Amino acid sequence: METKKAPQIPYGISDFVRMRTENYYYVDKTMYLPLIEDTASYIFMIRPRRFGKSLFLSMMKAYYDILQKDRFESYSADYGLVRIPPTSATVSW
Repeated sequence: METKKAPQIPYGISDFVRMRTENYYYVDKTMYLPLIEDTASYIFMIRPRRFGKSLFLSMMKAYYDILQKDRFESYSADYGLVRIPPTSATVSW
């Protein structure tokens, strides 16, 4: 019988892929992507330290990166996240 190990707390980790592959807690924020696509060209994210700004950008990179298109759904299998094609934004890294 294999026991599932509880997720770890990701203190100081800002890499989305690492968090999803190494069993860390993750709060899904993909619901905000359509809102960001429909807003102005520039977004000023003012939040205190350790509020997940870099992690959010890392998630956006994994979401929009054409090379990770097939892997994104495997990263998000536990949450039921779906990669929705961008509607108005074109992101190039």
